[in-house]
This record gives sequence, structure tokens and C-alpha cells, in this order.
Amino acid sequence: MRKPIIAGNWKMYKTPAQAKALVQEIRSGLDQTVLSGREVVLCPPFVDLAVVEEAVRGSGIGLGAQNFYPKEEGAFTGEVSAPMLKELGVTYVIIGHSERRQYFKEDDDFVNQKVLAALKNGLKPILCVGEMWSEREANLTEKRIETQLAGGLKDVSPEVFSALVVAYEPVWAIGTGKNATPGQAQDVHRFIRGWVAVKFGKELAENLRIQYGGSVKAENAASLLTQPDIDGALIGGASLTAGSFLSIIKY
Repeated sequence: MRKPIIAGNWKMYKTPAQAKALVQEIRSGLDQTVLSGREVVLCPPFVDLAVVEEAVRGSGIGLGAQNFYPKEEGAFTGEVSAPMLKELGVTYVIIGHSERRQYFKEDDDFVNQKVLAALKNGLKPILCVGEMWSEREANLTEKRIETQLAGGLKDVSPEVFSALVVAYEPVWAIGTGKNATPGQAQDVHRFIRGWVAVKFGKELAENLRIQYGGSVKAENAASLLTQPDIDGALIGGASLTAGSFLSIIKY
């Protein structure tokens, strides 16, 4: 049985003081009964990680980072390494988000370097894949997803594959207010699971958690997250207020 994973990607929002206040609100609205049935992870900006780690300590809420550089150390001004994140208590890291691909020109090869570096250092990658609207209109969704999976997961060994989470985030639904219908999302999640079964084996595919991301909110969470191959959500804007995030967690 796959345990759903609900992750909040705060993007470039929340100062440390605001982050601490938000975590306190989230904690006050959660109980262990809810957390026993799903995994909750918060992914704040780098400057908030230490504050959020302290704020979630003992709560059962996990800590994730939004990015990192695949070298362990070196003259890379402005970057952060996996060992640095690990020492801060980070367990998950988002890799290959469409905003990183679009604005920072990260290609599948660089995404793959990050996936391998994360796994080497004991971090759990949340690998993001997703198509543009033009690709969906041209019936190229599966081709695009396959390219991203093949590139991002190159040289990943079956022995560490279970640490991975895949997040399907259609680019056209991120921050737009649009979202894939439950049927559209399920179709792509089923395709991802089938592709993994061919490349890594049926058992690993059946145990792989695949999140949906793309304008997930309280109003549509249940219809999306009850689909058979959708194992949680990677949430952007709706994770920035405690009420909306809690509603999704409790779907």
C-alpha cells in the first residue's frame, strides 16, 4: 500500500518569521491520526530551512528543499550542496521543477546529475515531469514525459529507486488556475507507472509514489487524489496558507 505524500512547495515566498508562523498554524491543525495515513513535507526557501526544521521537530512533518547543486563542495558561488541540506535535517529535495527548467535552463542531463547526487547523499528526490500546453495539443504528452523520465533517471540503480518520488506537473496548469481533470491526470500517472514497470520492474513501479501538481486546491483535491495511480500532491500556492493546505492534507 503506497502512503500518500503531500508536499508544499513554498517557492520564493515567506521570510523566516513568516515561515515559523505558518508552520505553527499547520501544526495546530494536524493530529497524529491524520499524519498516520499520509506523509506531509514542507519545502521552504533555503533561508527558512533551519527555522522550519526547528518548528516541525517532533511533529512528524518532513522537511524538503526546493533545489541544490549536484557537487558536494567547491567554488560555486550562491549554490547549496546535498551534504549541507542533509545536516539541516532535509530529507526530500525537489528536482526538475518546470520553473527550474524554464527560467534556469536546466536540461534533463543536469536534472539527472541532481537525482544521482541526491541519492548518493541520502536525500529523496521528488523528480518533476510535465508537458507544455502545445505538447498536449499535439498529442505529445507521453513522448515528453518519457523523455524526461529516461533522462532524469539515467543510471539510477534499482537498489536506490525506492527512495524516489515522481511528481507529474503539467506546465500549463502550474500557477495558472487551470488543472488537469482527474481523468487526464490519472492517464499520465498510469503511463508513468507503466513506463517504470518496463524499465525498473513491476514491483518497483507498484511501490513508486507519483504525485500530481498543478493548481491543486481544497476544491479539487479529493477528486484528484482519489484516482488509483495518484499518490499525493506537490502543492504550490495553496500551501502558503494553513487553512487551504490543511484542507488538502485532510482530503
